[in-house]
Amino acid sequence: MKNPPPYAISSVDHALQLATALQVEGSLSVSEAATRLGVARSTAHRLLAMLVYRDFAVRDGDRRYAAGPVLSLGASSQSRTALLRTVAMPHLHALVERVDETVNLQILAGDHVRFIASVECNRALRVSDREGMVFPAHLVSGGKTMLADLPDTQVETFYAEEKWTDRPGQRPDLAALRRELRTVRERGFAINAGRTEDGLTAIGRAVRLDGRRAEAAVSVSMPSVRFSEEDLPRIVAALALTTRDIEQEFARALDRPA
Repeated sequence: MKNPPPYAISSVDHALQLATALQVEGSLSVSEAATRLGVARSTAHRLLAMLVYRDFAVRDGDRRYAAGPVLSLGASSQSRTALLRTVAMPHLHALVERVDETVNLQILAGDHVRFIASVECNRALRVSDREGMVFPAHLVSGGKTMLADLPDTQVETFYAEEKWTDRPGQRPDLAALRRELRTVRERGFAINAGRTEDGLTAIGRAVRLDGRRAEAAVSVSMPSVRFSEEDLPRIVAALALTTRDIEQEFARALDRPA
């Protein structure tokens, strides 16, 4: 499992968390940034000022901070991602209560998956927070559920040989990947057994915000020593309930008047 480095620098970690939030969710005020990190307003202000200095953020006329030139994402994508995270967080906490394992919310970014929210369980041995991390989609349980919802032509485009010349040895076998994605579609969930990190097992299920195609996924991650096939139906059922609740609340939020 991926653990924090032995000499972690909290200020760097906080700055990276803020940069990720600005990129995938949209603008933040100093107060919102402080609450998000659990730090004082003065600390959040200094972090944001440094991000502005390095062009990772810009400050607007309303004293809010938005993604700067280094972090460019379309505004519509930001607002939709921010809404998804806001809607999903209570349901992620509820899922942790049900399964007593760490849970994550992910979105697809090309042939990679970005973790936009993570809620840890309270067990001593647990999978740590993954928020802001990026992994190859074909290795991650949530990524596989989203790839399984794409047209075959799109998957072929992602994994065309010419796009992987700078990543020798990392391109998946396309025929094997197609078979795996077909199994994912039939089951309605995907499993990652140690493919991203040794000793980690994750089960993921798609979130279909428009009722048709997966735009996100929720996963339950645990140390492999704690995973058993007998627990799989319980975890999949909990995931189904959580993804359904997120989809329904997201639809209601879109219909809500401004």
